[in-house]
Amino acid sequence: MGIQNTSARTSSQSRKGAENPSSRRSSGGVVHDNVRHTTRFTVVGNHLTQHATLSLLAIGLAVHIQSLPAGAPVDIKTLAARFPEGTTRIAAGLRELEVHGYLRRTRERTGNGRVVTRTVSCNQPGRSGGEERPAEPEPRPTARRTEAPRRAEAPRRRALPAVPQPAYPAPDLLVTALDVLVGLRREDPRLHLSATDAEHLAPGVAAWLERELTPAEVRRVLTFALPREPLHRPAALLAHRLNAQLPPLPPFRTPNETPAVRHPLQNCETCDHAYRAPEPGTCGTCTSVT
Repeated sequence: MGIQNTSARTSSQSRKGAENPSSRRSSGGVVHDNVRHTTRFTVVGNHLTQHATLSLLAIGLAVHIQSLPAGAPVDIKTLAARFPEGTTRIAAGLRELEVHGYLRRTRERTGNGRVVTRTVSCNQPGRSGGEERPAEPEPRPTARRTEAPRRAEAPRRRALPAVPQPAYPAPDLLVTALDVLVGLRREDPRLHLSATDAEHLAPGVAAWLERELTPAEVRRVLTFALPREPLHRPAALLAHRLNAQLPPLPPFRTPNETPAVRHPLQNCETCDHAYRAPEPGTCGTCTSVT
């Protein structure tokens, strides 16, 4: 008498598993082949890796810096020696991280009189890195209870005025716009902007740069004849100027009054200078030399 194998699948069960839609892999999109790390890994938040405004270069720099041990050099020359992007693009990426709060750079004087740059990497901007304190025991109840004073609610922050939007919001154009905004505090310390304010104003500055103004010209207009009284909302003042004094578009360059095609700004892969083209590559000067 034979012994029946109760663990073997029946033909109906095999067909059912083969026809299960969930068992089939989708034909499109990424498929992750993940292995759990046990050593030499860094925890990075999706708020950084999937940031809607930061360039890919800035995100890569932030991840690299967060993976380094404390005390490792992260100056522009060291990073440019480590990566092929060059000092100009590395500096632009670091400025992006500084504007969005992922990096803080301050200049400090050491005991021997030297001035050094202190760099702080923030894996979660806006949150302190201190350890959580243990909860304190509740006080014993007394015969006479006193009501705790109510905390005054913080006033709601008013929204900033809308700013002009660029026709081609290229990452390099927005990086230049953020650089202009960060540099305003060197012209007037009252124009110190938060990361949120700079992110709101950057498209407006980019719209000015699209109109063939240089960063120095935009900075001069935004800082000209500022009021002498304290600036309680400097970002609102800048947003108003970006709207009210927006220059016109350059004149049409074709004789039949058809607008000339305005390609987005690109960075030359050879000399790293900005130029307009439909796709990345080399500028006209470098192309003619090669």
